[in-house]
Amino acid sequence: MSFSEYLTYQWDDLLELAVGNMLVVLISLAIATFIGVTIGVLTYRRPAAAQVVLAIASTILTIPSFALFGIAIGIGLGLGYPPTIVVLTGYAILAILRNTITGLRSVDPAITESAKGMGMSNWQQLVRIEIPMAWPVIIAGVRVSALLILGISAIAAYVGGPGFGSEIFEGLSTLGGVNSLNLVLSGMLGVIVLALVFEVLFAILSRFTTSKGLN
Repeated sequence: MSFSEYLTYQWDDLLELAVGNMLVVLISLAIATFIGVTIGVLTYRRPAAAQVVLAIASTILTIPSFALFGIAIGIGLGLGYPPTIVVLTGYAILAILRNTITGLRSVDPAITESAKGMGMSNWQQLVRIEIPMAWPVIIAGVRVSALLILGISAIAAYVGGPGFGSEIFEGLSTLGGVNSLNLVLSGMLGVIVLALVFEVLFAILSRFTTSKGLN
């Protein structure tokens, strides 16, 4: 059958794959954002500590995804969502952590000194001044991580993870079959559409969560 006919026939299944793919990316991204921002806040004023955590996060990113998924299975995470979320979270941390540290360090010291002169504590300066001013840089890191792990999530089919990877893997394993090309194309198209959806969502999120004076 033609590709358009395949999409029509498999629409419900593809929609289910899209929901699963987006869900696992959002869960991983939420966990990575919490970890990355927290560690960034704790280390941005400590250059040595920041270098160490960035080096660790960078090392995780250099591990081939197939190997990391295999390690996740080997340490007892089983198949499906658990290894997928753990691996995607690991890959997502670096950009968020790096941008958090960079964004917080880029805040003009004169502004923080003025806040301190007004009697603000370090915590108040962080929450009311530094994080809002660093937010555009932080959200950019989250966006980069989202697109990165969206692509890697397709490989999660290797460990039974949800998403369009199952379509791509099935198509590649049956090359020459009746619908092998349709399977690969539908999986690739699904990932591309989700990437566009994430781009739109982050554009909206950035616009409505960034202080007006920073737009």
